[in-house]
Amino acid sequence: MVSNVLMPQLGESIAEGTIVRWKKKVGDAIDRDEPLFEISTDKVDAEIPSPTAGVLVEIRVQAGETVPVDSVVAVVDQIQDGKMPVAGKPPSAGAMSLSAVPEVDVPTPTRDRSARQVGVSPLVRKLVREHQVDLGSIKGTGVGGRVTKADVLDYMKRTRTAEASAQATGEVPSVEARRVEPMSVMRRRIADHMVRSRRTSAHAHTVFDVDFSRVTQLRAEKAVAYKQTGTKLTYLTFIAKAVIDAISQMPVINASVDKTGEHVVYKRDVNLGVAIALDWGLVVPVIHRAAELSLPELSAAFIDLSSRARAKQLRPEDVQDGTFTITNPGVFGSIFGMPIINQPQAAILCVGAIEKRPVVVDDAIVTRHHGYLTLGFDHRLLDGAIADRFMSIVKSGLEEFNASLL
Repeated sequence: MVSNVLMPQLGESIAEGTIVRWKKKVGDAIDRDEPLFEISTDKVDAEIPSPTAGVLVEIRVQAGETVPVDSVVAVVDQIQDGKMPVAGKPPSAGAMSLSAVPEVDVPTPTRDRSARQVGVSPLVRKLVREHQVDLGSIKGTGVGGRVTKADVLDYMKRTRTAEASAQATGEVPSVEARRVEPMSVMRRRIADHMVRSRRTSAHAHTVFDVDFSRVTQLRAEKAVAYKQTGTKLTYLTFIAKAVIDAISQMPVINASVDKTGEHVVYKRDVNLGVAIALDWGLVVPVIHRAAELSLPELSAAFIDLSSRARAKQLRPEDVQDGTFTITNPGVFGSIFGMPIINQPQAAILCVGAIEKRPVVVDDAIVTRHHGYLTLGFDHRLLDGAIADRFMSIVKSGLEEFNASLL
């Protein structure tokens, strides 16, 4: 008995998904709930588990393809009577109509490009198209000189090597030596979002130098106690708390301009987005109703969202309805940045590296933990005076942090 694997709908507003990669290949055995493939939507990237145990007998949607939700993307021959189907064995009669027909290498009658284009597999044609490779330049090693996937990948590797060698020697690489790769689904969506934000908001920035000496001291005093509870006190936790408290005094920071550009929408809840850099892109999960959380609860929320983001286990609701965003490039050594607003929000806070620096205290040069905080704000809604007043409250909240909140 076979089971169709469908493109899931990860949220009411999501209509389609893109297969990023398959975790299994045709013929592989798979357990129920074992990761089968990865998808990317306009909200999250996620690993999708197999709905049943058995053998993967067909993959209908290749990596890189986008299909509507509920589309059949694969077929699994299920376990019956507690017995796993034999890998490579044809599925039951009912499954034969759904199973993939093995691709047969058909010799091409000539070596001209058009004939070889017809003879290659869909996967090879897709690779050639995406990477803008001239099929006629590739020597095929398949039956009858057919160009295989391995031939395309080897050709691309050789051209990359030639390009690197040309750059090292100062030679101008030929057109064929260029490396062209398609953007990932996530990268394209990040690009669209950033360009749209620049077109939408009148970006302005203000930078504040903050003394983190008190926060550093409190972190050291409470580190052991927090570690015993399975959480930890990061600078970001303190900054988030200071931001939330400042928003309570200046709620316009948490507002947004509506689509008409003529009305201000004031948000009841502070839904705090935190940008997390992943190996494959950037995601901004949201701590909903953050003003209702204590400092320990904020710390736990950061750890939870970060770990689930890296494990591709975020749900669509985890990245929706943010009202204010914090980005933290300081962990990579950046001193400060000029962030792009996360639409439709009115402001975003950028955290620079927090480190010991020489400062003047009572006419003496001493070392203190300092860091720059940059507020990027939408000048359509917020004037510089409002932005600076907000940042002054954040700065005071950190430099005079209330220890009772710990």
